[in-house]
Amino acid sequence: MPKVAPDLSFERAAAKTGARFIVGLDEVGRGPWAGPVVACAARLIGPAPAGLNDSKKLTAKRREAMVPLLLACCEVGFGEASAEEIDALNIRQATHLAMRRAVADLPQLPDYLLIDGNDCPAWVDCPRDVIVKGDSRSLSIAAASVLAKTRRDKGMVALAQQFPGYGWDRNAGYGTKAHQEGLKNHGVTPYHRRSFAPIHKILCQTG
Repeated sequence: MPKVAPDLSFERAAAKTGARFIVGLDEVGRGPWAGPVVACAARLIGPAPAGLNDSKKLTAKRREAMVPLLLACCEVGFGEASAEEIDALNIRQATHLAMRRAVADLPQLPDYLLIDGNDCPAWVDCPRDVIVKGDSRSLSIAAASVLAKTRRDKGMVALAQQFPGYGWDRNAGYGTKAHQEGLKNHGVTPYHRRSFAPIHKILCQTG
């Protein structure tokens, strides 16, 4: 099958309904054992950079190079939900909270949302498309995907300086071997998601 690249098909369809402020919405960080979940809302106001795609399909170097280009052609908003909020709410509801904060952070609220995935947050009260693999189908969502990923990765690098030994600058908080070794040697930090099974098990064993 030919490779699918994101385009403006969804944005054009939304515009035909009369929408003017069409925003792509994506998140990153549902699976890691530590750190926040981060969302980005992005509205293209100029031509998208060449090569823009789902953040997972780009190298870290390419994503970083894309950031200033995206900030020059997008209006953006960011939102986060902390590990503490993830534990209090559950990861699904915390993800929806981060998304809501990202939309609220925009210069102007959207009148149409293009949401990555298959789970529409209950707070969404404007027309929307919920798009499976939207980050590889919509340029607005792809922009949000790259910006959310680079922002979260940068945050995890900063946390790695405060809590060395877990490899967060390399694994972004996912449960890699280095992270598991760090938990054995240094224990659970305030940035770990205590409701996640691997962390909860450690706490039960040490409690």
